[in-house]
Amino acid sequence: MNLNFLKYKKIYFIFSGTLILASLVCLIIFGLKPGIDFTGGSILEIEYIEERPSNQEIKETLSDLNLGGVLIQPTGERGIIIKMKDISEDTHQEVIQKLKENKGLEERRFESIGPVIGQELKQKTKIVIILSLLAIVLYIAWAFRKISRPIPSWQYGIASLVALFHDVLIPIGILSVLGKFYGVQITIPVITALLAVLGYSINNTVVVFDRIRENLLKQTGTYHEIVNKSLNQTLTRSLNTSLTTLFVLVAIFFLGGVTLKYFALALILGIIAGTYSSLFLASPILVAWLRWRKGVI
Repeated sequence: MNLNFLKYKKIYFIFSGTLILASLVCLIIFGLKPGIDFTGGSILEIEYIEERPSNQEIKETLSDLNLGGVLIQPTGERGIIIKMKDISEDTHQEVIQKLKENKGLEERRFESIGPVIGQELKQKTKIVIILSLLAIVLYIAWAFRKISRPIPSWQYGIASLVALFHDVLIPIGILSVLGKFYGVQITIPVITALLAVLGYSINNTVVVFDRIRENLLKQTGTYHEIVNKSLNQTLTRSLNTSLTTLFVLVAIFFLGGVTLKYFALALILGIIAGTYSSLFLASPILVAWLRWRKGVI
């Protein structure tokens, strides 16, 4: 089977551009809902002895305590995790007493993260992401320095960066929508998942680029033909790797705890976007770039 991947590259670009634009619009309109790791606040985990009340009932019970934007996450059969602004020990005890008024419960955990720690984590996260992207581009440019024709090696790095931007922005856009309507927060596990997406995406892209490099050294046809041949040769590997990883992540999403749920979701979204971009975006960008330089496009 020999698929003509590059025949519809304009459609791929339009599709990816639409997804990126939609993600940016969602990000601008809705923003992201930072978790307690970044804003500071308190976390209370409790387990009800009998049936767990609804989230709305719990919010109404705590409404007169001025706890800020309360986020309630069910966990297990009868447990809940309540995230709120930073509270004192006196307020903590008031919360427990309020919740105990109608139902028996057992407190499992209470901890506070100060806003100073939250700001420090936020700054470190930004620095890590910027340094990761820079290192990736430099590595790609160095790794493909021996095939500077017909495409300079640094353009492989730029194409990889475009794919990375695509792969991370789409999950972030979806998470912004989920944060707006379902209260999904950006936490350290979610950030970790997005960084893992960077690695997964670049690995998929490098596999294709490496096959392009091998075929270029053999001089088996035009650049267009070589890229298309390389995509066909790596298609099975890319799909098999992604599908086996997704099976595990879907199981974690449905069967794992609250902490792992959105970690798995971010990875699922990123891997789907990364698999698509490695086959239908990064390499077609190189071909389009070459055709543009020759005045074909």
